[in-house]
Amino acid sequence: MIWTLPILLITACVLLSVPLGRYMAWAVGDAPGGIRSRLDAIVRTLGGSRVAGDQRWAGYMLSMLVFNAVMFVVVYAVLTTQASLPLNPDGKGNMAADLAFNTAASFTSNTNLQHYSGEQSLSYVSQLFAIMWLQFVSAATGIAALAALCRGLGGKPALGNFYRDLARVTMLILLPLALVVAVALVACGTPMTLQGSAVVTTLEGVTQTIARGPVAAVVAIKQIGTNGGGYFGPNSTHPFENPGFLSNIIENISILVIPMACVWMFGRIVGSWKQAVVVFGAMLVLYAAFTGLAVTTEQAPAPALAGLPVQQEMNLEGKELRFGASAGPLWAVSTTSTSNGSVNAMHDSLNPLTGLFPMIGMWLNVEFGGVGVGFINMFLFIITSVFIAGMMVGRTPEYLGKKVEAREMKLALLALLAHPLFILGGTALFAATPLGRDTVLNPGPHGLSEIVYEFSSAAANNGSGFEGLGDNTPAWNIATGVVMLLGRFIPIILPLAIAGPLASKNRLAESAGSFRTDSVLFGIVLLGVVLVVGALLFLPLGMLGPVAEHLAVSAAASGGQ
Repeated sequence: MIWTLPILLITACVLLSVPLGRYMAWAVGDAPGGIRSRLDAIVRTLGGSRVAGDQRWAGYMLSMLVFNAVMFVVVYAVLTTQASLPLNPDGKGNMAADLAFNTAASFTSNTNLQHYSGEQSLSYVSQLFAIMWLQFVSAATGIAALAALCRGLGGKPALGNFYRDLARVTMLILLPLALVVAVALVACGTPMTLQGSAVVTTLEGVTQTIARGPVAAVVAIKQIGTNGGGYFGPNSTHPFENPGFLSNIIENISILVIPMACVWMFGRIVGSWKQAVVVFGAMLVLYAAFTGLAVTTEQAPAPALAGLPVQQEMNLEGKELRFGASAGPLWAVSTTSTSNGSVNAMHDSLNPLTGLFPMIGMWLNVEFGGVGVGFINMFLFIITSVFIAGMMVGRTPEYLGKKVEAREMKLALLALLAHPLFILGGTALFAATPLGRDTVLNPGPHGLSEIVYEFSSAAANNGSGFEGLGDNTPAWNIATGVVMLLGRFIPIILPLAIAGPLASKNRLAESAGSFRTDSVLFGIVLLGVVLVVGALLFLPLGMLGPVAEHLAVSAAASGGQ
């Protein structure tokens, strides 16, 4: 029974992703007419000449950066002045400057790392017009960037128009899906109201204040857009965000389906279904393997029960038992493999080896990944794999008929190395100085895991927390805020810089000596490159954190030292 939920959920997501990917390709497609043309006309009227024509990669990138910079400034202003703004029935105060910087960076970068509790810190205007607004447009930015990348890989020197793509993705993909999920969550019992907190008298005669608000609307886009930021501090462990078993399934499907569909969208735009199947297969193998390993390792009892005269069962510490025993590790892998970041169990309470798999998900950041950017991250490994395979067979590396040369490889390596630099550099600084050492609540390997997890979550734009860390300090807020912004935009800018010039190259005719990238063999090479590069970069961290803790706990449980 413990495998029933993972198998059914993964199967459902794969089946749903195929038609959704086809629809997404249509939504960002070039064919004129219909609702897309009417939407384009509205955007042109509002935006003027900026959205009138197609852009090459540099123009597309500049528009993306300008838009996101403006959003960052506006949201920072809202968070630091919310006490003076309307829709504040519970009288929330202004957010501190460093926390507002971290929060604006977090939601602009689609990370949703939260160093605060939403129901305690944010007014309704901040929840709806700052947080939820960014949850739509930050997710749309990722999908728009993927659409531009695919057009370049498909041979179009003009990558589209950022503002046009942003509007289409928001209005034709994210908004309809979020509406469907929000209605389903309301039917499951999730609140949706603009009234203030409810004040009730309990059966014991005690007065209790129960926070509520437009929860269903926020939770829907939080999951659909791989945002992950909870309306409540406990995120999807809170009964108002995730009322029961059915809502848990709906939300878990919502986490996975768009990242999966992005791969099919790529196949449709470049006109090669086989290429998409190979990449999808590699991602699915990684995701299924990590899920299986996490569910298996969580079957061991909680270390805290070792030696106590109680029945030893699987680790139930920190789990929401309403959702079933395997739902915690399944969600933990889903949310970290897709850059979502929401939680339905306490990751700090996972068995040490189970806690390793969410970290691996963020370190690799390609087993479907965030909406749009997950495939973009995998594109960097594809370029690396093509280059290695081409060198091995003595041929000029090619991908989709275009030569992959030194320039493309240098940019891909820069993007790949930026990710571990942010994680390893940040961890080293905070583990060795009071900046992080004084904020760790658990000593030894577990404390190191908490610091590693925080920087991994920021760099991968995931947003989940291992917890056990006093992270609402100016140092943590500024450091992770900077990492989130760099971790978001460097892996988008450099792939676009590869795709743009690549599109201008002449397409080479396929010959008997070409290394096919739509074959099972290339899928195996791609898997190998992802795992070897990931292991070389992050294996020492895994040994010093979760593996060392596992060995220490095992020795203590057996009476050894």
